[in-house]
Amino acid sequence: MDKRVLLISNSTMHGSGFLDHCMPEIVDFLGNRRKIAFIPFALFSRKEYAEKASKRLAAAGYSVTAIFEPSHARQIVAEAEAIFVGGGNTFRLLKTMYDFDVLSAIAARVKKDGIPYIGSSAGSIVAGPTIKTTKDMPIVQPPSFDALQLVPFQISPHFLDPDPNSTHMGETQEDRILQFLEENDAPVAGLREGAMLRVENGSVVLKGPTGARIFRKGKPPQEAKHGDSLGSLLAAGAEK
Repeated sequence: MDKRVLLISNSTMHGSGFLDHCMPEIVDFLGNRRKIAFIPFALFSRKEYAEKASKRLAAAGYSVTAIFEPSHARQIVAEAEAIFVGGGNTFRLLKTMYDFDVLSAIAARVKKDGIPYIGSSAGSIVAGPTIKTTKDMPIVQPPSFDALQLVPFQISPHFLDPDPNSTHMGETQEDRILQFLEENDAPVAGLREGAMLRVENGSVVLKGPTGARIFRKGKPPQEAKHGDSLGSLLAAGAEK
């Protein structure tokens, strides 16, 4: 079954409301699917987060069921027509996915049943092989860094380019991604705010006006822009 995945860098853009900048892409991506399972695990106030997401998605015509209890988690995933995993702290998100025993259930629905998966920020990171490219503090400890493995590449959302005029002498986001590649061999998509990757029909297409920066082990970083097809750059074992 062909996987359908939409990976969004951020849920809110400066000057607009929650999901406003990406809602046209979400609507096009979901098509006639209306029943969404929402995963609010990345934030501490899960019910408030779920209410916020439900209200925004309901305005676009979607019915949202959020997961709050482990006893109902797998059933909600099984009955959903689409999965939406929201952003927040990536370590808390992944740990709770393990605690609620939904990691394999979500992966199976996307990989085997072909239902659409939408991730935002941390929700995009967990779609990859691991969460090793998150910038979040490890406020909790998941049993493993292994994530959903829906795509063979890593996501680094909220990507910030180095400021040549800054006097800050600490590591940049690019420095940290290059350090990741010193120890790992998975391509990394640094998604600037406003960027997203749409994965379907065997292709990976970059959407959004801000572009992305693609990192591969042993190769210089490469710029990508809206509409670029990135499947060959982000494939597992991509040519170095």
